[in-house]
Amino acid sequence: MDQVLTLPTTTGSFLNEQELAAQIGVSRTPVREALLLLQAEGLVEMVPKRGARVPALSGRQIAELMDLRGVLERHAAQRVLAAGNAPVATMRTILAEQETLIDSADESSAKTFIALDGRFHQTLVDAANSELLATTYTGLRARLSRIGLAAVFASPNRQRPVCVEHQAIVDALASGDVAKAEAKIDEHLDITLQILLRA
Repeated sequence: MDQVLTLPTTTGSFLNEQELAAQIGVSRTPVREALLLLQAEGLVEMVPKRGARVPALSGRQIAELMDLRGVLERHAAQRVLAAGNAPVATMRTILAEQETLIDSADESSAKTFIALDGRFHQTLVDAANSELLATTYTGLRARLSRIGLAAVFASPNRQRPVCVEHQAIVDALASGDVAKAEAKIDEHLDITLQILLRA
């Protein structure tokens, strides 16, 4: 379901239970149950006789999401640096994979780039060794993927600056400088937020 929700073309559209069931390869019952769960999370709206609609995120919702993301990522950076277990090597590997997609403009490459983006940030959060922190961050995945794709499509060649911003985060973590790591996380998220608010 996450793949469906994160497509930019899905926003504002109605999801067809039968088509989704066929696409995923299950009966309609688990699809209906998944849609009800997504409704509870505010990711879809159930409209009588029409089905499940994927609402657009408002500017306020996007700003709040990025603010929450910043709180979680800064906290994770503090914890990993205090514990001396910043996942620098793993984050560098993911970044190298992202860099191979910089010049690709098709939708499939953009989705792969954003999936790697999610792994990059989740790796930092997971390394904080806080189950609640990791679970909370994972719970934001569908929304973060939606806005990540929106940012890539709204700003031509956004992939290259993202990689530069990710490199700055990794370098700050590698240096062990908490304030610098927090600042680089904030810069990265603020740039993304401004792109999304202009779109």
